[in-house]
Amino acid sequence: MRIHGKEQLAQLAWDDQGLVPVISQHVNTGEVLMLAYATREALERTLDSGELTLWSRSRQQLWHKGGTSGNTQRVVGLFTDCDSDAVLALVEPAGPACHTGDWTCFGALPTLPALAEVLEDRALTMPEGSHTTRLLGDLNLRTKKLGEEAAELAVACARDDAPLATEEAADLIYHTLVACRALGVTPAEVFSVLEKRRRK
Repeated sequence: MRIHGKEQLAQLAWDDQGLVPVISQHVNTGEVLMLAYATREALERTLDSGELTLWSRSRQQLWHKGGTSGNTQRVVGLFTDCDSDAVLALVEPAGPACHTGDWTCFGALPTLPALAEVLEDRALTMPEGSHTTRLLGDLNLRTKKLGEEAAELAVACARDDAPLATEEAADLIYHTLVACRALGVTPAEVFSVLEKRRRK
């Protein structure tokens, strides 16, 4: 069930401490970012502000996620599970979810989001010697490579060469994301379109 308003919070199965577990999930990639707990007041503030607010069990106080670090999580939707004893928060994170600096509290970032992070870093810092930097700085090179990789994937598929098609598909995904990033289109925006299409 989607939580649309504060009145629905009364239907949650709060534990004996007045808490409910909250799972934070990236709305575009589907990756689970963190598990925390919330009081009714925390969820009310989340609904009011549009940013995730939780309850810190160690500090025994409300915790606006990212309020200090800037790594906030904009809430796209709140949902309860079938027993109403857990909440799923679909979010757009402004930075890493974990206090350790990791993107999620569960370790390594999945491949595509990890690639997106690398591309974003290259676009911002443009380090010398990086192939991505070369592509981002040269329109002719990146469009040429994009065409080459698409053609090579088509040939591999026509030849029924699965191993080669796998390699060429990886090359094409990389060059596609670089070409889009050069236009100011982030991988997250591309993933968002794919997610919308997946739901149709």
